Amino acid sequence: MEIKIINRSRHVTPKYETKNSAGMDIRAFLTSPIILKPLERTLIKTGLFVELPNGYEAQVRPRSGLSLKKGITILNSPGTIDADYRGEIGIILINLSNNNFEINDGDRIAQLVISKYERISWVEVDSLSETSRGSDGFGSTGK
Repeated sequence: MEIKIINRSRHVTPKYETKNSAGMDIRAFLTSPIILKPLERTLIKTGLFVELPNGYEAQVRPRSGLSLKKGITILNSPGTIDADYRGEIGIILINLSNNNFEINDGDRIAQLVISKYERISWVEVDSLSETSRGSDGFGSTGK
């Protein structure tokens, strides 16, 4: 599948790093470093603009290593970029660690996954079919 992209950053266009990668790394596009303090959030621009086909979305997800090693994640994860959005992709980062975190131009800050979705129509009913689980949730299936 081919998707149109405008890359106004100084960085390589996102690409798959391995043969079976689902996501492509997204880089910060900054004029100067940003210090993200503990529990602080900020919007990081990427310089990327995409035109997705109808029936597809781009999901912005955290980078697992950045989350585990530094406590940096995406606040609205996964963030959704709709097929009709034409603005610059921005990443809402939050620092969940106890330490300041410096974000520099070109740092890999998130990953982008392109995903197909289905549109549905609701059918309002008075009852739903019975299952063995029923309405049990939040850990009811065990460890």
